[in-house]
Amino acid sequence: QANLVESGGGSVQPGGSLRLSCVVSRSIPRPDSLGWYSQTPGQQRELVAEISSEGTPKYANSVRGRFTITSDASKNTVYLQMNSLKPEDTAVYYCNARKYRDIDNWLDFWGKGTLVTVSS
Repeated sequence: QANLVESGGGSVQPGGSLRLSCVVSRSIPRPDSLGWYSQTPGQQRELVAEISSEGTPKYANSVRGRFTITSDASKNTVYLQMNSLKPEDTAVYYCNARKYRDIDNWLDFWGKGTLVTVSS
C-alpha cells in the first residue's frame, strides 16, 4: 500500500498553471510537516514548499509568490498550486511527509513522483 499518492502533473505552456495533489495514507503517524520536492535528471531532490502541522508554509526562493502549498486535514491531502510556470520548473515533483524523532533525526515518507513539463 502506497503511503503517499501524487496526482496532477502534466504538460503546460510557460505562464500556465497546474495543481498537484498528494493523498497521505493514514498509516503515517501524524506527520510534522508535508512538502513537495522537485528533482531533475542528475540533480539532487530539492525542497519546493512545505507546510508544518500548524499550517506554517515555507517556500524555495525560486517559487515564492508563484506557488502555494495548502493542506486539507479532513481529506489527508496536501496540494501545490503552481502558477506562472516557467520552463525551469520542469521536474519530477515528489510529495513528502516528515515525522521528527528529535531535532536532528526524522523519518521521511515519499511518493513515487509526478512529472511536470513546462514547454512551448
